[in-house]
Amino acid sequence: MFTKPQIHLASIFIKIFYRDRQSLFFSLLFPLIFTCIFLFSGGEPNPTKLGLVNQSENELSLKFVELVKNEKSFLVKEGSELQLKEELIAADQTAIIIIPKNFNEFPDPGTLRLLLDASQVRQVGAIRDSLEAVLLSIERDIRNIEPMFSLQLEDVKSRPQRYIDFLLPGILAYMLMNLCIAGSGFNIVEYRRRGILKRLFVTPIQPKDFIISIVLARMFIIMMQLSVILGLAIGLLKINIVGGLVPLYGVILFGAFIFLCVGFFLGSLAKTQESIRPLVLLFTFPQLILSGIFFPISYLPGLIQPIASGLPLSVIASTMRNIANDGGALFAINFNFFGIVFWAFFSFFIATKFFVWQKVAS
Repeated sequence: MFTKPQIHLASIFIKIFYRDRQSLFFSLLFPLIFTCIFLFSGGEPNPTKLGLVNQSENELSLKFVELVKNEKSFLVKEGSELQLKEELIAADQTAIIIIPKNFNEFPDPGTLRLLLDASQVRQVGAIRDSLEAVLLSIERDIRNIEPMFSLQLEDVKSRPQRYIDFLLPGILAYMLMNLCIAGSGFNIVEYRRRGILKRLFVTPIQPKDFIISIVLARMFIIMMQLSVILGLAIGLLKINIVGGLVPLYGVILFGAFIFLCVGFFLGSLAKTQESIRPLVLLFTFPQLILSGIFFPISYLPGLIQPIASGLPLSVIASTMRNIANDGGALFAINFNFFGIVFWAFFSFFIATKFFVWQKVAS
């Protein structure tokens, strides 16, 4: 599959890597520290702070308060309307619900008031749905209405979905992108500065052989890096990879190939370390925001979602998340599969097309 010159050159690059202490720190220790900060700060989302003003104080309103307090998504604080409004303005409360004095009077039982800054609260829909469910439950009790349908629950011991379970695949994909681009793009510029590329230019080595050898070397290094991070997450945070480690590592290999080739392309465009940094930021930073690393892509505006879903980091992170959380298959025929195939061919094409020895050696 690989030629002897490619394997020999890859082993040389691995030796060069381990002799460079600065590269060891930024490629092994720094990503580990960075990942630990994200993982240990990425716990469960905090409950919504909900202020509650009960102007009625009758049996029905007290029952409503009890049901709202039982909602795990709410952190309820009772108080006066003036006090809670001041806390809402100071951002100490997310929303305030006010129970009117005529809450128990029929046929006009009063209207609950929900105070919030809708422009600052992203969970408006969730708050409204929870409160409407509580009101529906109370109405059934008052009118003695039996539900038409019943629902029987069976415990199948499913694993509860945590935010950290959603976050980990995205963090792994993001670290994969950064490690690969830094390992190929910045190295190309450094090899050029040291004159290594100029010496390789006079050898029979073809651009594709050079690229494949560095890809092999960096894949070996990156697999060790991500294995340490993944082991930390599984051991300390009790992360369960539902689909298994083998498919997950398969996605990591495909992602490493894509981002290493992108790094080659960016490194071929830049002449110095200073000039490659803005190119790397131009490629990585938009994907950090748009690729669903910290929140689902569905939270983005509808016009942006199709574009964001097709980004290389998006298809890699989405596939890793599907395997880790849902037990998906590596080669499932879906949008992400075609996205990985497309970016693999396209990235290799631009890496070899723009890697011109004469320009590099000049």
